[in-house]
Amino acid sequence: MSQIFPLPDVGEGLTEAEILSWKVAVGTEVAINDVLVEIETAKSVVELPSPFAGTVEALLVAEGETVEVGTPIISISGGDNAPATPAAPAVAEAESGTALVGSGPKADAVKRRARKRPASATQPAQAPAAPVAPAVQAPVAHTPSDPVNRNQGLLSELAERASRFVENTPLNSMVQRLSHEPAAAAPAAAPAPTLPPEQVPHRPTLAPPPVRLAAKELGVDLANVTATGARGQVTKQDLMNYVAHLSDVQHSGARQPFWQPAATPGDRIERIPVRGVRKATAKAMVSSAFSAPHVSIFVDVDASRTMEFVKRLKKSRHFEGVKVTPLLVLAAAVIWAAERNPQVNATWTDSEIQIKHFMNLGIAAATPRGLMVPNIKDAQELSLRELAIALNNLTTRAREGKTQPAEMANGTLTITNIGSLGIDTGTPIINPGEVAIVAFGTIKQKPWVVDGEVIPRWVTTLGGSFDHRVVDGDLSARFMADVAAILEEPALLLDH
Repeated sequence: MSQIFPLPDVGEGLTEAEILSWKVAVGTEVAINDVLVEIETAKSVVELPSPFAGTVEALLVAEGETVEVGTPIISISGGDNAPATPAAPAVAEAESGTALVGSGPKADAVKRRARKRPASATQPAQAPAAPVAPAVQAPVAHTPSDPVNRNQGLLSELAERASRFVENTPLNSMVQRLSHEPAAAAPAAAPAPTLPPEQVPHRPTLAPPPVRLAAKELGVDLANVTATGARGQVTKQDLMNYVAHLSDVQHSGARQPFWQPAATPGDRIERIPVRGVRKATAKAMVSSAFSAPHVSIFVDVDASRTMEFVKRLKKSRHFEGVKVTPLLVLAAAVIWAAERNPQVNATWTDSEIQIKHFMNLGIAAATPRGLMVPNIKDAQELSLRELAIALNNLTTRAREGKTQPAEMANGTLTITNIGSLGIDTGTPIINPGEVAIVAFGTIKQKPWVVDGEVIPRWVTTLGGSFDHRVVDGDLSARFMADVAAILEEPALLLDH
């Protein structure tokens, strides 16, 4: 009979997924828990194991297609939810009184293990069955006294232990097949048929989902990466070492030139599919840009005292072991300024303006999967040290691909730190559901006039975009002036 495997619900309220790559082909024999396909949702890349054992009849969805949960994706013939037991070994067992090596379900291995023990006084009663052996000579296993049988028994026991160790993993089916091989090879002298390379099932390289995502974005085949993790997994450090090695090779002259001459055969256009996080981000940004009337203002700030403040915090025992950057001061400044100008911490609807009496402070983070904006829940309740720890944890998790959907929901105001990229300023686009976003430019020394004298100072530029339906010019200017005031004099935070 045929079994249809539909796209399962992978959780987190996702309703669809893209078929990235099939790991099997039509005609491939699969066992339970063999990897069938690799899919990508808006959150992660997932490998789907087979719930059936049998032969692949048809791949119902092509690679690159996006399908909804519940859509049939593969048909498997002869599929059951447990391995079938061959009939012939059962007859042989009934006639000979001994179990065949590799026959029957996994539980039969317990009987095979017993054959390793010395024959007891009760076993001679089975000796008369020996003359019957020629009638079924091909399938009957050797007696316990046979050295060949002892080797087969040892192999069977080792295979059984390994099977229990990797049970419920894709390796389980391989171990079961290995436990069957000694007996199957005994009666037949002919070599086992070999599959063509194109029909051999692909075994995916073991790696955590964040490593897989990073490798996909970098265009790295994990099969080429030397694995040092537990059970042969490719770790993050393994991937970084491999990429560093490739970079060294490229810088040594092996890198292909980017520009291609007109005589180059084929298409000179590189095409990158838009999917996953990047696709969702693009849709949200387009919606925000064309639904919220943006107004942007900019202000240059003397952040010299902020730099001195950050330097003192780094030396403070209270902040020992905590990463401190000027972004911490800006985050505290935004919270302080939003309290003085509450309407920037709001949401616009067609019927009302919802002013939030809490601050879920979003921090835009560039990741290999695209731009993500996780937020710090109730940031207004955190001390300066707690805020620093929260910022570090948030950005680290985002870059490692560990950000959960709940961490990006219900933001109230966002900061984008374009200064980390060496950019002075820009016009940020408001995160959907919010009415304000602050862009933090790079801090560098510039000539600055102080008391009629030109002296070098640490200067940065703040950029702010606002939903003009909620925040008018006066309110946006006052809010940005308050943020700038904190960067110029962090001591004002004591008034918070």
